[in-house]
This record gives sequence, structure tokens and C-alpha cells, in this order.
Amino acid sequence: MTNSSDNAPNQAAPFALRFQKLKADVHRQLVEMIDLSQLGNWKPERLRREVRNLAVRLSKNTAELLGEVERERLVDEVMSEVFGLGPLDVLMSDPSVSDILVNGPSMIYVERHGRLEATDLIFADNAHLLQIIQRIAARVGRRADEMSPMVDARLPDGSRVNAIIPPLSLDGPVLSIRRFGVRLSCEDLLANQTMTPEMLTLLRACIEARISILISGGTGSGKTTMLNTLSAYIPADERLVTIEDSAELKLQQPHVVRLETRPANLEGVGEVKQRDLVRNALRMRPDRIIVGEVRGAEALDMLQAMNTGHEGSLTTIHANDTRDALTRLEMMVLMAGFELPVPIIRQYISSAITLVIQLARLKGGSRRILRISEIVGVKGRRYVVKDVFGFRQTGVREGVAVGEFYATGYAPRLLKRLTASGIDLPPELFAQRVLQAGRRER
Repeated sequence: MTNSSDNAPNQAAPFALRFQKLKADVHRQLVEMIDLSQLGNWKPERLRREVRNLAVRLSKNTAELLGEVERERLVDEVMSEVFGLGPLDVLMSDPSVSDILVNGPSMIYVERHGRLEATDLIFADNAHLLQIIQRIAARVGRRADEMSPMVDARLPDGSRVNAIIPPLSLDGPVLSIRRFGVRLSCEDLLANQTMTPEMLTLLRACIEARISILISGGTGSGKTTMLNTLSAYIPADERLVTIEDSAELKLQQPHVVRLETRPANLEGVGEVKQRDLVRNALRMRPDRIIVGEVRGAEALDMLQAMNTGHEGSLTTIHANDTRDALTRLEMMVLMAGFELPVPIIRQYISSAITLVIQLARLKGGSRRILRISEIVGVKGRRYVVKDVFGFRQTGVREGVAVGEFYATGYAPRLLKRLTASGIDLPPELFAQRVLQAGRRER
């Protein structure tokens, strides 16, 4: 005997497909009826109102028998097709969604609270999905076609979009959206146990005392979120210059200059790289330079800035371990084209960067600070790196990694710089012990 619930998806599928076809028909009729020559004379509010009224009329003239709720849904989705991202609009308005991953017309996944889950949303077909991708690209002055099959773009809310289409994507268009609609506070990171109050106390003091910090982590580990959060402790009277490939940082200070790279145009000219922007930023009298992520030769210019009066600068790097992050920095410096001896590069890095925060995305989607380390210097061919705080995973419970934070017992040398800046941290903050997460010390 077959369970009736097993048949529910099959029963729903025909209506879902009919609904998609009906929406496509209404959308096509709508486009045919709009006088494109008049659109430039209309204000956005009037345009949306007129299009919606037209969509309502068309929905009432369909052969499909629709209830009031279904007709309202049809009109809303047609409006999304005309002005928004089609089926994805409902996900873009959901604050719990951090990533939207479209692997095909009927394979749309989202990440909520660190976990991936499938949705029941669908595009009509590959052409429908490609149409949405091309609309996103057109809004930022780019193309998505066989000549330009890869697109990186930024939506008005700051969300980062990546799309790749055939012939590079063999099974059809693929779309990924990294959401940045919600800014997490330090209290949020304490509540979700990304770090402990002791860690936050040290990091806040380092930001205020202009200690240069490198934030390291893998994909999706929360590097940009951590950078955004810590930047809240930068004094409001400082001039900040941010440099990014895709503008994701949302600093709250009043004196912020935001710079963004630019890809080459269709003729292959006009590209502006991060290194160009870092060099230009040095002429803009910044107190701190914040590079969203160092990926290449700009690492040398960033280190030069940190070593020449721009202490307290912040940046992130893609690496799975603290020492791996330092090794990657060395490689990036060599990409600048100067034949510098490796010992000189290491000395340069150790004098520029004082603190490294290593982040990780663990099983189940939880983000944790794995360690906060101080770069003491270079001895022989190795960096002298001392861990101040750390996290050790002890197991997996109900599919989620669990563990404990701890203080190593090492009191960092940078405490002298903190004291010179008028910030005194109690010695017991660094006493060797297991730390309790999820609360703020009083």
C-alpha cells in the first residue's frame, strides 16, 4: 500500500509547471503591451503601479481557474520577473538566508544558520534562469553570453553574485548569491559562540590601540563578517579607506572612503586592480587601510602601508591555518615582481602584522575562532607564533561540531603596546583555563 504523502510531490508538480507556464504567458503579454518609448518619462513608483495594474488585468483573463490567493501570487511573481530576480525574490527578502545556490532551473538551495537545504522554488527552464543572470549583469554594465560566460556582480543591497553559463557550465546556467543584508554585532558573535568574551576583550583592545590584524579562514568561515564586526571599535574620528573586489564591508564610521576594483571591458582595457587602489589609497591620507581580502601582489603594498604609519590596518586572507596564511602572504609578495630574499619578506611580514585570527566553518555550519595568535618575530627560517586563545573540537553532536574554547596561558607581548595606548588588560584574562562561550563577562 502506498503512503498518500509519497504522492504529494507528484500531484503538486503538474500545477507548479502549469503555474510557471501561466506566469511566462502573462509576463510575455505584459512586455508586449508596455510602450517602451514612454518608460523613460515615468517615475519608478508610477511605473511599478501601472505594471501591477496591467498584470492584475491580465491575470483575470487567463484560461486557468485561479483563486484569489493564487492570482495575487501570480501578480507578485510577475512583478518579480519584471523588476526583480524572479523566483529568488522571496529568498532575498528572508533575513535568515545567507547563501542562495542555483544549480539549475529546479535545483535551488539555500544556507540557513550554517546548513544547506533544498527549496521548492523553480525556474521555468534554463532560458528563464539565464534571463535573470543577464538582467543582473546588465545592471552593473556587464554581459553574460558565450563571449563573457562568467559574471561577478554586486546587488544594490551589497549581496555578491557569481554566475557561470554554457559553454563553461556543462549542464546549464549556475548562479550563486552571497547575502550581506544583515550585519552581525559582537553580541551576536558571542551569542552564537563564534568567540568568547575574553577573546572579544583582547580584539577590541587591539583595534583601539591600532594593532594590525590579519583575519584568516576558509571559504564561508566568516572572515568578512568578523572584519565588519571588529571595525565597529575603530574610533569615529579616524579616516578609513576600504579596498575590495566586491564591496561587502559596511563600516559604521562617518569618515569612510570606499574603493572597488574594476574588471577589463570587452576590449580588454580599463582594468583596475587592488594593487592600484592600495597605492592610490596611500595618497589619500588614511589613518587605516582596510583591504577586504588580499589575493595577489597588493599584499606587498598593504604590508608597506602597515610598516609606514598605517598601523591598525585590517585585511583578510583565504587560508586554512595560521602558518599557511603567512606562507600565502609570502607568495603574494613575490608576485609583486621584486626579487626579495625570503628572510627579508618574513621579517617584513612579522613587523607589519601583529595578530592573526584563524576562523573555520565546522561540521553543521557553526563558525568558530580556532585561534588568536601573536606573531612575535622570525627565528631562523620560521615565524615565532604564539597562540593566545584557541578552540578544540571534541566531537559531533546531532550533526553539529562541539568543542571548547581555552586560554593557553600565554600573555602576549603586545600588552606593552596596549598599556602605552592607555589600555590595561588584567593578567588573569590570559590564565590557562577552559573558557565559557555564549556570555559576556561583567
